Amino acid sequence: MPIRPLALSVAAALALASACSPGFTDRGAVGPAAPRTASEWPSYGNDAGGTRYAPLARITPRNVARLDVAWTHRTGDASDGRGGVPSTSAFEATPILVDGTLVVCSPFNRVVALDPVTGAVRWRFDPRIPLDGRYANQLVCRGVSTWLDAAAPAGAACRRRILTATNDARLFALDAATGAPCADFGRGGEVDLNPAAGEQRWRGEYQVTSPPAVVGDLVVVGSAVGDNQRWDAPSGVVRAFDARTGAERWAFDLAPPGFRRTPENTSAAGHALGTPNAWAPFAVDEARGLVFVPTGNPMLDYYRGDNPEMDYYGSSVLALRGATGEVVWRFQTVHHDVWDYDVPAQPTLVTLMREGAPVPAVVQATKMGLLFVLHRETGEPLFPVEERPVPTDGVPGERLSPTQPFPVRPPPLSLHHLRPDDAWGVVLLDRLACRRRIESMRHGSIYEPPSLQGTLVLPGNAGGSNWGGVAVHPERRIAYANVMNLAFVVRLLPRDEFERTERPNSRVELSPQKGTPYGLYREPFLSPLLLPCTKPPWGKLAAVDLDRGEILWERPIGTVDDLVPIPLPWELGTPTLGGPLVTASGLVFLGATMDHWLRAFDADTGEELWRGRLPAPGNATPMTYEADGRQYVVIAAGGHGRSGSRVDDVLVAFALPEER
Repeated sequence: MPIRPLALSVAAALALASACSPGFTDRGAVGPAAPRTASEWPSYGNDAGGTRYAPLARITPRNVARLDVAWTHRTGDASDGRGGVPSTSAFEATPILVDGTLVVCSPFNRVVALDPVTGAVRWRFDPRIPLDGRYANQLVCRGVSTWLDAAAPAGAACRRRILTATNDARLFALDAATGAPCADFGRGGEVDLNPAAGEQRWRGEYQVTSPPAVVGDLVVVGSAVGDNQRWDAPSGVVRAFDARTGAERWAFDLAPPGFRRTPENTSAAGHALGTPNAWAPFAVDEARGLVFVPTGNPMLDYYRGDNPEMDYYGSSVLALRGATGEVVWRFQTVHHDVWDYDVPAQPTLVTLMREGAPVPAVVQATKMGLLFVLHRETGEPLFPVEERPVPTDGVPGERLSPTQPFPVRPPPLSLHHLRPDDAWGVVLLDRLACRRRIESMRHGSIYEPPSLQGTLVLPGNAGGSNWGGVAVHPERRIAYANVMNLAFVVRLLPRDEFERTERPNSRVELSPQKGTPYGLYREPFLSPLLLPCTKPPWGKLAAVDLDRGEILWERPIGTVDDLVPIPLPWELGTPTLGGPLVTASGLVFLGATMDHWLRAFDADTGEELWRGRLPAPGNATPMTYEADGRQYVVIAAGGHGRSGSRVDDVLVAFALPEER
């Protein structure tokens, strides 16, 4: 998801126009006791179904303008890729709040427990991941999870556990009260996730970046595998472990049914190589015992003519039986995905109304800017999904799907076509140059195949939506989604040409796609002034009625004021990484943009009611809670190492002024 070059380019052009040794727990840092009263935010998305909804109402549309910083905490963990840490970092974590303690992970996978009222440190844990690795997906930790051992006596060590997985692919269980590793879990509190994956070619090719899912007494984890490198990449197997002992209970291999295994396509643990992986957060229906898994596309992202059978579970939403890993249903959002349109976001579990009756649903945001609304028990669409014809004349050797699924409702939230007449530029010559470039490449609508001449892919591989997903108000059944309108140029280079090609500038990505006839050339589609050739807004926030499948409102979000020396009058929207939060009082909170603001919007109208200054972009999803009579809104402000923005390490809590 190469956003950095685009960010730098947009900023410059607009100025011109007017981030394996045993872990360590710091018990000396134990802080004050828990607050007298506190609500909870026990999972990454608050509830296990990922609604990112808080039934809190102390902060309202009428008083939100009075929010101010209550406390800040610095993790000390940030990297711009220079110095002794070659990988960049992104502080994408959403804290959880359990038993009166706020718990968050840093991009270096250090876990810290904080007092939710003051931000004071209670304990720290350091898994000591190797920081000299070349991590394919940056240094990222989006959150931690928790599990309560109901069979353990009150006050027992590790009765409440914090579960966290790391960039170097280890799973830890920590005592929530002290941060000490739980000695009965795996080996001294950790489980090594690496052996089942297959041989890694470099440290950091196989990571875990999202929080584990918890279903019953099991901990379920996926993985993030380096893109566009080789067809026999590490397995994307999804695994479940006993929350008490760390013993593996089941493994779901994402190879298709009937897959013929050979020594060349199978890891030493027996799992297929080059399968889809599941890097985004999972959702859990605790009552039904289901785990909902969003999957990526198989290897490789832009050519798979030699490996079409791996499509079966690719770019899909899967419902797995939590106790066994058995597939209950699957729904594929893209057939034979050669656009890197892997499903990037946590599925969101809601109850909708159909003909006056409640229906259990799952809402899936996608990189295409499409929302798929499915029946939670069967995977059947709750709005019609049409299989529409798409081009099939790809490069020699490719075998493309003749149709792709499009939901009739809701309508697309992102642009789906880019033709010469759609070219945009800040001045006439800029627009004409964009027009000529469009004419020179494959273009048209979404799902134009990658080509030798170059194909315009819109939305690009960053989305549409990305890992921030949506927030849903469960009573009003309205989803809030931030999306992007950014096109990318994709070219497939024959192997001999790829070997001769040098990277012309920092905006271009060259990836080998080993084991195929083609290497990959990819870059953001920019004008001579280095502005996107797609019309603004380049980032926006939308509200969608999930009962009717209608867009209620949408608005641009984000400015480039923090990327240029002189503030500019236009809110053209920026790329967004992070997600929204919605509250019972009718507020939507969103950071995610490339500027240094956390914003609050009226959930009914989209009107911006407040913005709070951050030390760096809040490329994370905020959360909220009440403690000692005050409501707090907390967001990680660390920027994004690939966006060109400021990289930082600050957790910021906002609250209304104390009443005296």
